[in-house]
Amino acid sequence: MANAARVALLDFGMGNIRSLQKAFEHLGQKVDVTADPTEAQKADVLLLPGDGAFARAMEEIERRRLLDVIREAHARKKIIFGICIGFQLLFESSTEFAGSHGLGFVEGKITRLEKNTEAPAIPHIGWTTTEFSGTSRLGRGIPAHAMFYYVHSYAARETHPFATATTYYGQTFTSAIEHENLFAVQFHPEKSHDHGLHLLQNFIDLL
Repeated sequence: MANAARVALLDFGMGNIRSLQKAFEHLGQKVDVTADPTEAQKADVLLLPGDGAFARAMEEIERRRLLDVIREAHARKKIIFGICIGFQLLFESSTEFAGSHGLGFVEGKITRLEKNTEAPAIPHIGWTTTEFSGTSRLGRGIPAHAMFYYVHSYAARETHPFATATTYYGQTFTSAIEHENLFAVQFHPEKSHDHGLHLLQNFIDLL
């Protein structure tokens, strides 16, 4: 069931906008795509999407005058849902391209995945088993060993204190966090077929 909450999908030029919007619309949830700070400020929920580089995403957020909107939303405990780069931006910093500061809503650093015999290719692209904790609200009803679709070279390596899902690709990394008003996933639910739609429906049900 769709929710009456006003959901804004922030367009800061980092990809996967339309496919994410279509996934929410498929579930009956209206989503407004916007790069307008005034419109974004009116929303009850902010979606932070994105493919590409961490530093460029932060630059675009600042250039489009969305940084203060996101910070104000967090201060007011509005729900924020980060996906892929949007997941990473919630952290304090990334080592990509000599380092860049993030939003700092979540303690920790995003670092490059290490290539090894169990991770023969970086970027990590494709379907990988994702293990949700029993307390995860996003993962409610999703079976153990469900696979989600990933495209990334950097990650929150190890298991973060706010982790509600982890993934192993030659090393363990945090693939979902849930803490107070913050939700985020490293994978692409909009590209993850039934399990991805299930997760997005779980998110809608929280609004």
